[in-house]
Amino acid sequence: MASFQVSKEEKLKENQEERYTLDGTVDMHGRPAIRGKTGRWIAGNIILLNQGLATLAFFGVGVNLVLFLTRVLQQNNADAANSVSKWTGTVYIFSLVGAFLSDSYWGRYRTCAIFQVIFVIGLAALSLSSHLFLMKPKGCGDETTACAQHSSWEIGLFYISIYLVALGNGGYQPNIATFGADQFDEEDPKEGHSKVAFFSYFYLALNLGSLFSNTILGYYENSGMWAIGFWASTAFALAALVLFLAGTTRYRHFRPCGNPISRFTQVIVAAIRNWRVEGPQSDYELFEVEGKESSVTGSRKMLHTHGFKFLDRAAFIASRDFNEKQGYYNRWRLCPISQVEEVKCILRLLPIWLCTIIYSVVFTQMASIFVEQGAAMKTKMWNFEIPPASMSSFDILSVAVVIFFYRRVLDPMVTKIKKSGAKDLTETKDSKGLTELQRMGIGYVIAVMAMLSAGIVENYRRKYARIDCTNCEGSSSLSIVWQVPQYALIGASEVFMYVGQLEFFNDQAPDGLKSFGSALCMTSISLGNYVSSLIVSMVMRISARDDMPGWIPINLNNGHLDRFYFLLAGLTIIDLAVYMACAKWYKSAKIEGKYVEDTEKEDCGV
Repeated sequence: MASFQVSKEEKLKENQEERYTLDGTVDMHGRPAIRGKTGRWIAGNIILLNQGLATLAFFGVGVNLVLFLTRVLQQNNADAANSVSKWTGTVYIFSLVGAFLSDSYWGRYRTCAIFQVIFVIGLAALSLSSHLFLMKPKGCGDETTACAQHSSWEIGLFYISIYLVALGNGGYQPNIATFGADQFDEEDPKEGHSKVAFFSYFYLALNLGSLFSNTILGYYENSGMWAIGFWASTAFALAALVLFLAGTTRYRHFRPCGNPISRFTQVIVAAIRNWRVEGPQSDYELFEVEGKESSVTGSRKMLHTHGFKFLDRAAFIASRDFNEKQGYYNRWRLCPISQVEEVKCILRLLPIWLCTIIYSVVFTQMASIFVEQGAAMKTKMWNFEIPPASMSSFDILSVAVVIFFYRRVLDPMVTKIKKSGAKDLTETKDSKGLTELQRMGIGYVIAVMAMLSAGIVENYRRKYARIDCTNCEGSSSLSIVWQVPQYALIGASEVFMYVGQLEFFNDQAPDGLKSFGSALCMTSISLGNYVSSLIVSMVMRISARDDMPGWIPINLNNGHLDRFYFLLAGLTIIDLAVYMACAKWYKSAKIEGKYVEDTEKEDCGV
């Protein structure tokens, strides 16, 4: 009878474990999330649709903002380009603000909802101000009809509107990717596989949204129908918000973990205060709070790893720091090992993140130098005029094709090869496709190929160009179609680099800093823009001597844009070598429950 009772209790316990998620997520009421009623692909698909619609709305403004400033607000090219650069940079700065509020206080759901409301308000204000005040006379803002001068308050209203758009999108963007990943329990094998797949589909949704805005909305705005384009963006953003709120009862949540700045500071101060103390000889001498809960609220426990041993001093137990009877300890003298490992984790991620900035330099050429190169080529195909900026559509199509190829063909094939070569059952179980670090490395290689392709095309473009022309637009008889390979290669490299980067930072960032991990990806692109501008300025200063106009003059036929592309290829190769060294050095975080079966497996592999 007793044995029957025990088995019944064990069975009930097993059913409870199967019913609830194992990664610590909760439902909207703060109760443990029920696996069958929350998250998974129902919630994931809502978030993917939300991302596609929000991206469409954002790029409906951003893709032609420079034309709006020149045609409607009558700014010159330099001032307009500078205004757009500041606005774009502000978007990425606000991403750090959104990530901080999400991880520390609000949680990802509330942060996404609040910033999407701000996003909709900004777009509505932009649409209203354009419709009522800026588009005068009616029909102005196309290539031929100039708009009238505007008062300072009208221009001020415009800037308030677009910076509300920047605030809303910037605060929302790093959190929505992480919130989507939260809907899949990585402690469950099936949901863990879906979580990995989610990032690929998330990046695909982002690209499909931008494809629609770059083509359909871009066409209306380029024709002078700015108000219609802005109102359409507002409608799509509102639809995204309504869709997001409709899935409220279905979402899984991680609790916010408090201010990370204070936690980091406590570890540094405690380690400095104990710098004279001889380092701990074993893990048993390191302090950790008892029980299953981590010392960092809402996070799983992080296990001790080797490296950055100086920081271990912050967790070394001394009698003056810890009262065993009362359970009291001074956090500025003694920090739990979970808190110390959180700092170590971020320090290990920074070198990988810094390496990705040079890749972002290559990526940003697609929106600038590639377009200028295309404008200097033959853009007519039969009786159809191909806008040089529209060639980015091949990048988006490449992203879609490569994501499908990777998810359906390459990943299963690599997994099968790894399993067939496994030595034992444990290796077979752990075998999976390419790791995130390996995929990022492949992204570098493809990016080098893209720059080499662009350089070769430019070399042939100049051979077929009229050197004596005063304006290089359309001066070469080489068709713009020859740019397709470089756009397609950039798209393929994005799938391996940016999707791998999203997965990597989400997987390796501590539970209390997941949104910050996604924000790192956005700031990498932002810094890539600034570094690209710096490289261009340096190249022009060095290459422009005496009667030489430099590598990238106004008339490309008089320059050597091909050398600039080859320079970027060389810098990427050097960066790849540094990246490989950092990836080999990198040791992955150990999270209790996540690496239960193999706690010695520290690196992601390259």
